[in-house]
Amino acid sequence: MLELLRTYAAQAEHALDPGWHDYLETGAGEEISLREAETAWHGYRLRPRVLRPVPEASTAVEILRQRLPTPVMIAPTAWHRMAHPDGEVETARGARAAGSLMVVSTRASRPLAEIAAAAGPWWFQVYLTEDPALAEGMAAQAADLGAGALVLTGDTPIVSTRTRTRVPAADDDDPLVNLRSFMSQDPSPVAGRQRRDAGLADIMRLTELTDLPVLVKGVLRGDDAAACLDAGAAGIVVSNHGGRQLDRAVATAHALPEVVDAVDGRAPVLVDGGIRSGVDAVVALALGATGVLLGRPPVWGLAAGGADGVRAVLEAVTEDLREAMTLLGARDVSEITRADVLAPHLRTRSGAATDLG
Repeated sequence: MLELLRTYAAQAEHALDPGWHDYLETGAGEEISLREAETAWHGYRLRPRVLRPVPEASTAVEILRQRLPTPVMIAPTAWHRMAHPDGEVETARGARAAGSLMVVSTRASRPLAEIAAAAGPWWFQVYLTEDPALAEGMAAQAADLGAGALVLTGDTPIVSTRTRTRVPAADDDDPLVNLRSFMSQDPSPVAGRQRRDAGLADIMRLTELTDLPVLVKGVLRGDDAAACLDAGAAGIVVSNHGGRQLDRAVATAHALPEVVDAVDGRAPVLVDGGIRSGVDAVVALALGATGVLLGRPPVWGLAAGGADGVRAVLEAVTEDLREAMTLLGARDVSEITRADVLAPHLRTRSGAATDLG
């Protein structure tokens, strides 16, 4: 499975314009958070049960009343036309074939109506900008087109300085294909900038505007998670934006337990960032995540093989998860608990790994 992702990553690097490849792969600052994303998951150790037959492990989950055959989903990423002529439409086809859920980015490079027509279950990611009509218009359109939820990205009051910035000029219509009709008559750069005064009240504002549940993405602290739920959020996405915002932000693998404890079962908690295998996913589920989101790997699959590549990535991680569950002794996702995982970075004086409570 890991070999498949490595192969697709290499094929994507070959297929993409070098500037677009840099755009996809870059992190912020010194890229410390980017590098730590994967290795943070590797620090955990699993405690398998023995003499516990698992004829066929079920990976099915229910998230916000949506039953899915896999907890492995697609995180919002921008401009899929850099990887395939049909862009997010092709990504949606692959997600649907895998039985997965796709979170569509505000900065999608194909018309939202076309993406929705090709998708299975999907959510829409929202940025709040200095032009409030932009986010409100796009959120309302997503609701009309059948989105199951909104994912409010809360960690981008400004866009950070990225390390690799050789982004080539895009076709004029690509960056604005879903934004233009909701912009003011003068679509100046200000109209699309993240809004600095966004706050907790915007959660309920979006909920009331669309009648859709709103999840907040970019949460790395328990107190923030609790505050978002108190303000009306229907779920939390633990994310550090793929290491693309504040460099040295805590890895999501390390932030997840605190957030899960703060949420205390009140809402689903999803997590992204560096998840590259079903074993990573089973660790996330053991730590209390309801599901996991993949960012870069589906784009690698898209560049390497279109919808079939996207499907292959999602199915490979799901199959690896099923194998890990079988070896762990978990017959379904509900049987994966925090008792199944140890965190070696939490040490006793003797140096032995401690559990997470």
